[in-house]
Amino acid sequence: MPDFPIDVIVDILSRLPVKTLLRFRCVSKPWCALIDGRDFIKSHLQRSITTKNHLSLIVRDCYLYSVDFDSLDNAVELDHPLKCDDFGTEVLGSCDGLVCLYNGEDNVAIWNPSTRRYQKLPETEIEFPDYFTSCQCIIYGFGYDPITDDYKVVRLIQFYGEDVWDSFDSEVKVYSSRSNSWRRIKDFPYYLRYKRAYGVLVGSSLHWVVTRKLESNTANLVAAFDLGTEDYRLVTQPDFLNKDFHLKVGELDGCLCMICNFCEVQVDVWVMKDDRVKDSWSKLFSISQPGVIRSFDFVTPLAYSKSGREVLMVQDNKKLIWYDLELKKVKNINIRGIPDYFETEICVESLVQLTRGGEMYGKKQDRKGKKKKKPKKNGKKRDDFLSEGFKLVL
Repeated sequence: MPDFPIDVIVDILSRLPVKTLLRFRCVSKPWCALIDGRDFIKSHLQRSITTKNHLSLIVRDCYLYSVDFDSLDNAVELDHPLKCDDFGTEVLGSCDGLVCLYNGEDNVAIWNPSTRRYQKLPETEIEFPDYFTSCQCIIYGFGYDPITDDYKVVRLIQFYGEDVWDSFDSEVKVYSSRSNSWRRIKDFPYYLRYKRAYGVLVGSSLHWVVTRKLESNTANLVAAFDLGTEDYRLVTQPDFLNKDFHLKVGELDGCLCMICNFCEVQVDVWVMKDDRVKDSWSKLFSISQPGVIRSFDFVTPLAYSKSGREVLMVQDNKKLIWYDLELKKVKNINIRGIPDYFETEICVESLVQLTRGGEMYGKKQDRKGKKKKKPKKNGKKRDDFLSEGFKLVL
C-alpha cells in the first residue's frame, strides 16, 4: 500500500463511522494510538456534528431503540447496561455521543452506544430539609463542562410537606465523571413547572421551564444552569405579543428553542441564535391547525435535514414528521418497529471516552476458548483490505 501523508490519513479516518474505526485500531500500534488520541476523537466528533453524518435517534418507550437519521426506516432495539424486566429505562440526555440512562432506584449510568462502554454512577442519599417529608419530583440533566473538561450529571430534587403547600425547598447535587463522585451545590431558587422534563442541554447550560412561586399556573420563565460556573440564571425571552401559551424548551442545531403551544390553535417555534442575546431571538416557523396539521396537541423539533430546508419533529409522542420551512407543508415518516408512543433524543456516533475508561457492555471482542480461524491461502492481505477501505471513502 502506498504511503499516505499523516494529515491525509487523519482526514480520511475522521470521515468514517465509529464501528469501522474500532476495527482499524487493530491495524497497528500507531493507528490505535491515533484513533484513541484526544485530538482525533475531537475532530471526528466535530466533523460528524457539522456534516450531520453518523447521527441516530434514540427512541424510548419501556425499551430503547436506535433509528438511523439518514434513512429513518427501521427501529432496532438496543441492548444496554441498565436493561431489565422490572423497570423501564429513561434517557436523561445525550452529549457528544454519550447517553445518560436512568432505571429507577437512583440507578444512573453514562453509556457510549458506539463503543459499548459505560460507567455506572455511585448512589447518593437524599437530604430531606426540615418540615418537608417527601419528594415532589426528581429531575436530572446531563452535559459537558468545558472549563474542567468534565461530563456532569445534575440531580435536582424539590420537596413539599403537608403543612407547607405554599412553599417549596430543593436539593441539587452534581456528579463529576472525572472524580466519580457527587457533591451538593446551592439550592435551585425556582419551582419546576414540569415534573418529568429533564434538563435541555444547549452549549454548556441545562434549561428548565420554571415559575417563581409554587401556586403559579403560568410557565413563561426559563431557568438555565451553567455546568462550568454552576450558577443559575433566567433566560431573556422574545417580546411575545400574546403570552397565553404553554411553554416548552428544546435544542435545535446547537441553539435554544422555545415551543409556544396555543392549545388547539397553533404552535410557534422561536430560536435563539446567540446565547444570552435577546435580539437574537427569531420565530423559526408557526404551525397552525387544521391548516398545516389537521389535529395535534404539541410538536417538538429535533433536527434540521442535511439541506437545512426541513425540520424533523415529533408529533404528540406518536409519530415523526418532516416540516418543510419553505413550502410550509408536513410529510409523515413511517418507521418499521417504532413504538406506538415514545420519546426521542438525537445522538451522534463518537469515540468519546469516559474519564475512567468505563466497563464494556455487550459482545466481547475476544472470546476465550474459541479457536481463531486460520486465514485462507487465497484470502486478501491486510494492506489490500485497508486499500479497499480508503477507496470506499475517496
